[in-house]
Amino acid sequence: MTKNEVTPAAFRAACGRFATGVAIATATDRDGRKWGLTVNSFSSVSLDPPLVLFSIDKAATSHAPFQDVSHFAVNILCEDQQELSNRFAAVKDQDRFENVDLVAEEPRAPLIRDSLCAILCEAESRVPGGDHTVMIGRVVGIVMSADPTAKPLMYYGGGYVKL
Repeated sequence: MTKNEVTPAAFRAACGRFATGVAIATATDRDGRKWGLTVNSFSSVSLDPPLVLFSIDKAATSHAPFQDVSHFAVNILCEDQQELSNRFAAVKDQDRFENVDLVAEEPRAPLIRDSLCAILCEAESRVPGGDHTVMIGRVVGIVMSADPTAKPLMYYGGGYVKL
């Protein structure tokens, strides 16, 4: 093993050694506008009560809207949704939801129909964490993929990989 100085680049490279799933966090603001961003910082926190978390960069265009919403969803992506992941990771503010098939009956947060699963959460707390805010949510609904053979979209070493 090689010991490295803790620089932003070295820390990013170290974190890149951890394979993660890829998800899109979504929310609907008070004006009905949909917001979403790609995250790989998703994790379960607790089973009782059911809690999850993800982190959002304070510089992200979606940061401010996510601070005011009552609910959000975490949509865990399938391996064939790489283009969707790239679209929601784009820096420019665009209509990321254009042509995205959503579960129509959920007004609190957009649920992406073809994801492995969509986890609807009531926003429980927001915790400052350096240049990010950690969003913690209480799970209030789950929509699972009907395809039992679907595999997750994975990220490792700065790129997408297959399981």
